Amino acid sequence: MSVCLGGSVVHAEREVVVVGGGHNGLVAACYLARAGVAVTVLEAAEVAGGGSRTEETIPGFRFDTHSAAHNIINMTSIPEELDLSGAGLHYVEMDPFALGVAPGQAPLRFFRSIDATIAALAKDDPAEAARYGAWMDWAVPTVDAAVGFLEAGGPRTALPATFASLRALRRIGGPTAMVAATTAPYGSLLSSLFATERVRAPVAAFAAHASVGPDAAGGAYFAIWQAAYHRFGQWHAIGGSQALADALVRRLNLYGGQLVTGCSVVAIETRAGAVSGVRSADGVRYRADAVLAAIHPHAAFDLVEPAPSGPVVEGLRAAHAGNAVQLVVHVATTVLPAYPGAVAGDWNGLQSHVGTIAELAQAFAEAQARLVPREPPTYAFTPSALDPELAPPGRHTVYLACPCAPATVQGGWTLHRDTFAEAMIDHMEAHAPGFRDSIIDWHVRTPETMASELRLPGAHPMHLDITMDQLGPVRPTRALGDHHTPVAGLLLAGAGSSPTGGISGLPGRNAARRLLADWRRKRS
Repeated sequence: MSVCLGGSVVHAEREVVVVGGGHNGLVAACYLARAGVAVTVLEAAEVAGGGSRTEETIPGFRFDTHSAAHNIINMTSIPEELDLSGAGLHYVEMDPFALGVAPGQAPLRFFRSIDATIAALAKDDPAEAARYGAWMDWAVPTVDAAVGFLEAGGPRTALPATFASLRALRRIGGPTAMVAATTAPYGSLLSSLFATERVRAPVAAFAAHASVGPDAAGGAYFAIWQAAYHRFGQWHAIGGSQALADALVRRLNLYGGQLVTGCSVVAIETRAGAVSGVRSADGVRYRADAVLAAIHPHAAFDLVEPAPSGPVVEGLRAAHAGNAVQLVVHVATTVLPAYPGAVAGDWNGLQSHVGTIAELAQAFAEAQARLVPREPPTYAFTPSALDPELAPPGRHTVYLACPCAPATVQGGWTLHRDTFAEAMIDHMEAHAPGFRDSIIDWHVRTPETMASELRLPGAHPMHLDITMDQLGPVRPTRALGDHHTPVAGLLLAGAGSSPTGGISGLPGRNAARRLLADWRRKRS
């Protein structure tokens, strides 16, 4: 195959098709193209990015359509390895990374610095501040161990990272202590750690990002992840989440790969149990020595012709995804939300409007039952506070999200969309008086919208739950945790594959590395 880009011709021995032009697919393609592989990325939408897109959903105002902060990818070496800053990607830190907002009280601030956070909490409640500091003494090495495994691609692939992680585990009492802490629900963990909802609720709001409720077994891990924001920060991509996808496309082009948008894949073709190519909806066939499916793993297997069968495929069908997912409201305003007692910088990170863990648990339970939560938990990002070009001069973008809207709801989302959004705006008004009067326009993105636009079964932002039984080397299942599938040459590379979902790029990089390692072994 010869690919002509910018006047140069790149000849490659191997041809790979990546299905899905979200950030994971683009990351995978960049690593393969950098290694001299001829790579073609096929993306059904007209613009690459998937869940990391930014669009003008309200005239003059640009909003992230799904992801609003890039955290895990900035805990990895991917941006440096691919020189994404050289491709135009620039991040600004969101500090404080979280703000706890409650009616009639000054905001509670969580800074990148643990010491600064403890000092801020101490002004409100010295005892809670001391408890938070003691928790971080335990949680930081726990997170160091987890990030070491994530970055390494699993304990089997990078001994130095594994040894570092094991040293961190010893600091917290060994694997037994970690398992005991991380198998609890995060609601019970936070209730045992802190005396007040004032501290519990903002931490729970961040944990709920995982689409896991506070009563779910194994959810404690996502509350402990609070320490990761202290260790590695929380980051906004200048220009919005789309800036990540755009930088990856530029880097892919420089490496000699190609991206085809508006190309819907209808089949992954096989011959004698191995992939042979990919067929698009318009009848074009792309020959391939391997295919990386950076899409929902269920959707990947649904494309394979002839359909695969067997225990591995059936095991994937049993992988679970809850009915509690995200609903997002884009709000264009004349001013930032007027939180009583707010100071400069308070609009940098996530602004939690979660009142109590009990309210959060009730809303998750209702969503799982296909009901509209009576009190939708809400959190806000105000990216225009850090990135003024997202809005017209003197105007702002407010990104409201509920982490537990039902993917499938009784009566359908057409019936509930506007009243749900109004309830979230009422929630903001109670915490930021005058918010409703500041609104210029708003735009709702329901789970149905996201499922349709992203071709995402169940609208789950992580494809599948990221509970402990579907995380790391057992994601999406133990049999598929190394990215290989029963179809030779077909690898999983999306958010539903190892090690985790979210904006990380790790599934894409790991899948590319697996494929390259396969080929090296065959040559030796």
